Amino acid sequence: MQGRWLLALVLTGCATSQPAGGVSEASTEMVSSGPPTTSGEAVESSGGSSSGGAAAGGLLLDGGTVVGLGAADVRVEDGTITAIGELTPIAGEKVIDATGKWISAAFIDSHVHLLYLPEASEMAAGGVAAVVDLAAPTEIFTTSLAPLRLVAAGPMITAVQGYPTQSWGAGGYGRECADAAAAVAAVKQLHALGAGVIKLPITDGPQLDDAALAAAAAQAHELGLTVVSHALSDDQARRAAAAGVDVLAHTPTEALSAKTVQAWSGRTVISTLRAFGGSPTTLANLTALRAAGVTVLYGTDFGNTTTPGIDGGELMLLQAAGLTPQEIVTAGTSAPASRWPGLGAPLGAVAVGKDASVLLLAADPLVDPLTLASPTLVLIRGVVQAQ
Repeated sequence: MQGRWLLALVLTGCATSQPAGGVSEASTEMVSSGPPTTSGEAVESSGGSSSGGAAAGGLLLDGGTVVGLGAADVRVEDGTITAIGELTPIAGEKVIDATGKWISAAFIDSHVHLLYLPEASEMAAGGVAAVVDLAAPTEIFTTSLAPLRLVAAGPMITAVQGYPTQSWGAGGYGRECADAAAAVAAVKQLHALGAGVIKLPITDGPQLDDAALAAAAAQAHELGLTVVSHALSDDQARRAAAAGVDVLAHTPTEALSAKTVQAWSGRTVISTLRAFGGSPTTLANLTALRAAGVTVLYGTDFGNTTTPGIDGGELMLLQAAGLTPQEIVTAGTSAPASRWPGLGAPLGAVAVGKDASVLLLAADPLVDPLTLASPTLVLIRGVVQAQ
């Protein structure tokens, strides 16, 4: 408790709001735009504690520097940040010495496959508080990934024998559809199960035609769902934009034309640079998309990649694509929190009312973003994660 400014931010009663259809499995925070699954009662997913493992007692991060704010202590009660400023320990409160450390929001990984490689606890220990699972069997909607918050797509909506059903995703990672009517029905079914996002692959081999893609995207939007597409070439990315897709699941790996880049202006791309080797062409694509006003989200395609937690290799490639340290931090925190349903209230910043999902770092990530990949301590909803 040093002589420094006081933010006077004390939680005095945080109103919570239920995102449309937000649901939670008994021990995993499942965030969805659909109605509750049968696995558990719908719960609010804004701030506060949850059954995902929030600490019952209070703690104080003492003497640290909150990234972007300055020197401040951070108080945590029941898994939630309740005060930031010059604070004095209270009776029974655990004090963690953060002197010389930076306090940052934990990350959101916007592209994972956690039924393919089930390492949720390892992801949390490495600094990830929430994930967007972009292809899994429907069991994802009733599987605990505690302590992570989760937005899930379920299976990709694809053509008969389309990607990924004939390769790595043969075990339920794709929902085969013969035509536009079947694709629309699949969107409705996944929404009813609890999907918070819909994924439409556009690849080589059997694939949905443009009319089916557009119909599926329109149905998803009518239900309030974001639409993501696996599209790696210029033609595929152009088709995805024309169909009304909101988010590219990967940075395309084949050179994008200026026309295709412009078609994505105002939309979103998930990085996944390391998953495909981080070639100069892929980096150039991300640089061009960013310059055109495309929002960049941090994502690793975990399951394809195998580094749990915040991936230093992905951070290095984001730097190589020209992102500033602030843009890299934003890509893993506030940008995905505002993009994905139900994550904006609890995550994305170190602030009163947010989850106490924070990292202690040895250096300022706004100077050296690679420090994010090696936190000295991780709290997820107020619980110290074993590393």
